[in-house]
Amino acid sequence: MKLQDQIGRILEFKETPKRIISLVPSLTELLVDLGLEDCIVGITKFCISPTHLKQTKAIVGGTKNINADKIKALNPDIILCNKEENSKEIVEICEAIAPTHVSDIFTIDDNLELINQYGILFSKEKEALEMNTEINFKLTKFKEFIKNKEAKKIIYFIWKDPWMAVGNTTFINHLLQLNKFDNIYQHEERYPEVDLEKMKLNIDLDLVLLSSEPYPFKEEHILEAEKFTHKAKAILVDGEMFSWTGSRLLKAFDYFKTLH
Repeated sequence: MKLQDQIGRILEFKETPKRIISLVPSLTELLVDLGLEDCIVGITKFCISPTHLKQTKAIVGGTKNINADKIKALNPDIILCNKEENSKEIVEICEAIAPTHVSDIFTIDDNLELINQYGILFSKEKEALEMNTEINFKLTKFKEFIKNKEAKKIIYFIWKDPWMAVGNTTFINHLLQLNKFDNIYQHEERYPEVDLEKMKLNIDLDLVLLSSEPYPFKEEHILEAEKFTHKAKAILVDGEMFSWTGSRLLKAFDYFKTLH
């Protein structure tokens, strides 16, 4: 079997990979939802869904720092990475151990493609098709729900000290657009630093979204953020719903409705 991953690398397998290491929390969740839990031999310390995995699978480090010796000892058939979550150096270390698939997701279409690829890779085509069908159904219903909603001007914070927001070329921004959330930093690349004093200049800002990850914004940060706006309301949002790819989209659209 030959398959091209999402950054254009060709992977070859004589048989279906059975021993999987996932270095991305959302991809670990996707594997489980495709019925592949028994094939997972290693995960990161941030793979928190489902919660019991950290008791049953080997921990091989984080998403930014890995233990190559532990990975090697697990004798994986394949290692799963993501271009944003894992560095080029990590991918190169993994490639020297086992075939390494790298996902790269900016849109829902990219996400559907990844699920399809995993279906082919792990002989779970039926499960992948059913998952993509359900995601498309939920997406269609959400588009119907949102079409008559008023657009809101927003800023989405992912970090504090320094304050950092979401910009363009991110999966989060794609989902913000779907929600008719007009991101004031959508013309800046990736994750720009924000001067809160300058944020005050956006007099028509409606919402400040404070993500639960990677920085764990809490209730106490709401007033702090609102001080630097004219009329905008700051709210806490579930960062996993906006940033986790894979099967998390099955839950995300219902969650998005609660924000409107």
